[in-house]
Amino acid sequence: MSSETRQECLEKTRPRYQGAGRKYKKIILDEFCATWGYNRKYAIDLLNGKTAEGGGRRGRPARYGHKEHSVLERIWLIATRPCSKRLKAMLMTWLPFYEQEHGRLDLTTRQNLLRISKNSIDRLLKPTRKRYGTHGRCGTRPGTQLLHQIPIKTSHWNICEPGFMQADTVAHGGLSMEGDFVHSLTFTDILSGWTENRATWNKGADGVLSQIEDIEQELPFVIRGFHSDNGSEFMNHHLYRYYAKRREPVSMTRGRPRHGNDSAHVEQKNWSHVRLLLGYQRIEDQKLIPIINDLYRAWALFNNFFCPNLKLIEKTKVGSRYQKKYDTPKTPYQRLMDSEHINEVQKTHLTERFCNMNPFKLKKQIDYKQRQILNSLRSGD
Repeated sequence: MSSETRQECLEKTRPRYQGAGRKYKKIILDEFCATWGYNRKYAIDLLNGKTAEGGGRRGRPARYGHKEHSVLERIWLIATRPCSKRLKAMLMTWLPFYEQEHGRLDLTTRQNLLRISKNSIDRLLKPTRKRYGTHGRCGTRPGTQLLHQIPIKTSHWNICEPGFMQADTVAHGGLSMEGDFVHSLTFTDILSGWTENRATWNKGADGVLSQIEDIEQELPFVIRGFHSDNGSEFMNHHLYRYYAKRREPVSMTRGRPRHGNDSAHVEQKNWSHVRLLLGYQRIEDQKLIPIINDLYRAWALFNNFFCPNLKLIEKTKVGSRYQKKYDTPKTPYQRLMDSEHINEVQKTHLTERFCNMNPFKLKKQIDYKQRQILNSLRSGD
């Protein structure tokens, strides 16, 4: 049968099909498929005018276009490529700063970005992620002191106030742990995710302790608990006395040997807060420590005030798999503002700091300091 006859029959059947109710649409569709031998889904598209033969575009019209993609791509790259769930939570905070840097957005684009879902973000950023893409030796040496005085703790699910910290160190020794080189010290608050880093020369007790004191000056809360692995930089009398001889002593706990997940909150920061900035190369120039610490301070402001994190609130085992449930993404700053254990004076101070910062300018400072360090390392080679 000629294509002209098929097209003529289609044009006569389409108005009847589109104007019929659900019951009669099925009858018309059955007759149409029996007459012409079409696949049922293809016949539905023909009668609804959604194919090239029937005219019109298949599927719903695109809601988000190039403008939305451009904004999402820039923020995603500046914010160090967060997942779509975290990126969606960031947009409300980041859009005013984006407009300061790149000009005002039109009303439609702004509204689209504020209501976009994480699945739509995934679709828009899929080619970007393909284009940009999404380890070293361990330097932990077991400490033999205080293993009986400091108890083992394996679970931190019941923490309900800020100030309970997990600590870890990252070695910048490259492919060799011999000789002297820089180490990075990481402190993470279990409740809020507030993280601070400092660089120190080797892992001597005096150097580590001085950097811990400097970190405490930057924390917007008082340390109440300290948890670490069994490394000698933490399992020593200097640090034990530092926390024990206070008006309100800090409780010290440790994880099991060779069980890194006992300190999971800080272990996951080794990539996002240390390796992402400095990589895996060897750093054996002591003069770089002040520059690295300046970089860490800027990075802490950027992440603690502008980058949301996810907290696991439920984990259940179904068969051989685990099902995990996370809370709404929030920045460490927002989690502290929501906490009833932070007083109004501290909250006011945090708000003032937040209002005086711009994430795009902070990222420029971070990139500049990072280039300084990497250029120094290259020239040293």
